[in-house]
Amino acid sequence: MKTPPMSSRELIGWLWRGYLRHHMGLLSIAVFFMLLEGATVGGLSYMMQPMFDLVFVAGDKGALPWVAVAFFAIFCMRAISSVTQKVVLAQISQKSEAHMRLDMLDRLIHQDASFHQTHPPGLLIQRVQADVLAINRVWQALITGSGRDIAQLIAVLAVAVSVDWRWTLIMLIGVPLLVLPLSIMQRYVRKKASQARDLGAAQATRLDEIFHGMIPIKLNALETYQTNRYHGSTMAFVRAQVRAAFGTASASGLVDVMAGLGVMGVIMFGGQEIISGEKTVGQFMSFFTAIGLAFDPMRRLAAIMGVWQTAAAAMERIKELMDAPILLTSPENPKPAPQGLPEIRLEDVDLSYGEAKILNQLSLVAEPGKTTALVGASGAGKSTIFNILTRITDPQKGTVTIDGVPVNELDLQDLRKLFSVVTQDAMLFDESLRENILLGRDDVSDAELQEILDAAHVTDFVAKLPDGLNTKVGPRGSALSGGQRQRVVIARALLRNTPILLLDEATSALDAQSETVVQAALDRLSGGRTTLVIAHRLSTIRDADKIVVMDRGEVVDQGTHQELLARGGIYADLYRLQFEDGKEVVDHLGLKAQTRAQADNTPHTHDNWLRRFLHQIFG
Repeated sequence: MKTPPMSSRELIGWLWRGYLRHHMGLLSIAVFFMLLEGATVGGLSYMMQPMFDLVFVAGDKGALPWVAVAFFAIFCMRAISSVTQKVVLAQISQKSEAHMRLDMLDRLIHQDASFHQTHPPGLLIQRVQADVLAINRVWQALITGSGRDIAQLIAVLAVAVSVDWRWTLIMLIGVPLLVLPLSIMQRYVRKKASQARDLGAAQATRLDEIFHGMIPIKLNALETYQTNRYHGSTMAFVRAQVRAAFGTASASGLVDVMAGLGVMGVIMFGGQEIISGEKTVGQFMSFFTAIGLAFDPMRRLAAIMGVWQTAAAAMERIKELMDAPILLTSPENPKPAPQGLPEIRLEDVDLSYGEAKILNQLSLVAEPGKTTALVGASGAGKSTIFNILTRITDPQKGTVTIDGVPVNELDLQDLRKLFSVVTQDAMLFDESLRENILLGRDDVSDAELQEILDAAHVTDFVAKLPDGLNTKVGPRGSALSGGQRQRVVIARALLRNTPILLLDEATSALDAQSETVVQAALDRLSGGRTTLVIAHRLSTIRDADKIVVMDRGEVVDQGTHQELLARGGIYADLYRLQFEDGKEVVDHLGLKAQTRAQADNTPHTHDNWLRRFLHQIFG
């Protein structure tokens, strides 16, 4: 069920409480000078009467100096007040915009994995950048409108009333006619602005996917396909923006129609009084100057309605993200983190993503100071175990403990300080090599850093880089090879010096030479730590203290390499697939395929089942 749009009062209250009230002092100064600027416009229209009646018509030379000085003083006051309020507003604007962006980033960065699975990066970038900018613009327009424009409108209308209140009523006769059309336009603009914000987020998501997938796009000759898809979303965005702009512009147009109707009435009625001598030319010029100066603030105030609806659409989406609950939090009274080499234990753990069962009554133990390897087909739940241990996600059932302490009873920061993680996706930041290793730490001596570089085999290639450790590694480390990126991540892990090490396919994407170097660094890293390893290359885990075999979210076997081979089963089959001819395993798997086909009442041929099995194992 779609949430109904929030009222303007609710959105303004949220914006005020969250951000603008922190700048109350500066806002008061800005509003004061806005009121002063608005009052000067009334002063200009008021001075038209003595200028025409005393100077131009009566020819009073004595009045000429003070009238001229009065005009100069009004313009000087207008200049000072205009500059001051704009500078003050700019300061408030930039600070509140930065505050809102930082609040959003802090909120989003603490969300769990399921949140980020349903909110792609492009959408979040659109919210943090474009939507915040839209909100920032509208509150400036609101404050300017409520300060300068309303003050200016009141001042000039006061001058108009002082000349002739009947003329003023005639001038404003069309105002009641604006209420219904403006109300309709507001709803129309908000609807189109909301569509534009969603389409803008879709565009940002599409661009994010294109730029991150540039190599696959080129290899599959998808340039035209991706360009056409982006073209379609761009044209839809343009249409929504143009329609929203039409609604906003229509509000100003309606004001002009109302003003034209009023001017026509005043000319018809007031012109007769001037011809008959009941009113002077100076009075008429003062009135029409006041009315003329009232048009601009009236247009701006009408346009604010459209601008506000555009920002309201952005504000609703930002507030929705800011109000999204953070599911993974630290307990109120966390327990102290375990000391020394910890034992890792999972008991009867269940985890599902929607209808998909990922882990099913899973139990395993990783002994302290030993290496435990996890093997199994893709989708068996191996990486999910890592996410549960580090509380990237929480299971629905079961207990996960480190040295007997449930992970959800530890402070999140303390928990994650227990782990070093090296994955096949060695993601680096677009910073220097040094910064990618230190990650902001300033307590590492040059000697300690050099020891880390040597142990991770980073020294082997750093001297060949143009600026050594100060070389920029490029977006996501694209300036380095896969093996070099892995060694940088290993150096990070060595520097963290945590008691638990998680290795997820750390050498799967490397060539033989790079794998040898990286594996040596990993062996050095895993020494004296409780280590969990995910690997498809069984050659990398044959020496593990324990190998846990997983299938469809369950532990189906465990033991040493030799024990598992002697027992047969999935591990032995996988080992023979990797290291033997494969004829014997085809026959064996064929028998298993027949058994499974009978159980599932689904026909399987031996060759088709083997093909599916190989595809499941190797992707």
